[in-house]
Amino acid sequence: MTAPAGPRVHKHLLPGIDPRILALRVPDEVDGFVIRTERFVALVDTLGTPELCEQALELIADETAGRPLLVINTHADWDHVWGNAAVEGRAPVIGHRSATARVRSAGAQDTLRTKRAADDRFAGVRLIAPTVTFDTSLTLDGGDLTLELLHTPGHTPDHVAVWIPELRVCLAGDAAEDPLPELWEADAASLEQLTASLDLLRSLAPDHVLPSHGGTTDPALLDRNLSYFASLLTGRHADAVREGSLSFEEVFSDSTELSAGARAFYETCHDKAVRAAAATLGATAEQRQAAGLPG
Repeated sequence: MTAPAGPRVHKHLLPGIDPRILALRVPDEVDGFVIRTERFVALVDTLGTPELCEQALELIADETAGRPLLVINTHADWDHVWGNAAVEGRAPVIGHRSATARVRSAGAQDTLRTKRAADDRFAGVRLIAPTVTFDTSLTLDGGDLTLELLHTPGHTPDHVAVWIPELRVCLAGDAAEDPLPELWEADAASLEQLTASLDLLRSLAPDHVLPSHGGTTDPALLDRNLSYFASLLTGRHADAVREGSLSFEEVFSDSTELSAGARAFYETCHDKAVRAAAATLGATAEQRQAAGLPG
């Protein structure tokens, strides 16, 4: 019996987006991106396995011909960086300083063991940390295009977004997502960090926002995500949050197009957000002021 084929990478031109940016899509898993500049080609995320990253590199061979390759890790979640071994020794891997600890953590090893036990496509994964790190921001000058790497925590502590001012394009990673992004923890600190990161990205006034999941390019995604979190803290859902009775369906009544798996995932994200909002609302006025949280 032939084993079922594993996931494949598909290269996409994005409607309305400058052709120097391409999506590298693994259906139902993640979108990576490639950005071609005069001086280098940047691969944004190496996908979930070295084999997927090798597929991506083959698809962009014409883009990288004659130009050095740089790799950017938006954050150390498995579907974004477990392909790093495919570029080891071939390109610098740039990420936030805290990504190194996440890649080398016991939790990452546990996740890898679990996934290997469930699916042999992860057999060749080696956990490779970034080789170039930064704290707050890092600017890459590509000649015709500038890539501004911005620390945008909240989804994870090490999360990075990419801003291309010449094109007014924001690669949001997992900081923005339709219908909602996932918080790192169900606590007030993660909620405050993610809303601050979304505010930062919105302040750039992008014409296009490219998240790693969902396939959208709509800049209003940032507003929708911020409005969702605001509704939990100060809007129409705040009372239900205090009572612990706010269901996913009450907020996202138009989510019938979601697959069963996606719906289950986003219900979990919503539950974390509600618990984080409840923690924020339950803090004393003095604690909220000290933490810079909504009053």
